[in-house]
Amino acid sequence: MIFAVLRGLPQTVLMVRAKAVLRDQRSNICSKPPKETIGPVKSVFAILVFAAMLLVPAGWILHHIPEYRKRPRPPPDDDGIM
Repeated sequence: MIFAVLRGLPQTVLMVRAKAVLRDQRSNICSKPPKETIGPVKSVFAILVFAAMLLVPAGWILHHIPEYRKRPRPPPDDDGIM
């Protein structure tokens, strides 16, 4: 009898905590219009900067692949550990 109560107790605590978290998340939703609108120029600028930050490092690596292939390989370590 006591084990059945102890087994169900953590589930009850988790459910109460989950309801509290959901209640707190719902309270952060605002139904008002934004205080400052973001124009199309700002949106396009932000998207371009984000895309550049993703694509420039990849482009750098792809551009320098022939140089990376010409480098001599380092000698293998003779630690004896495989």
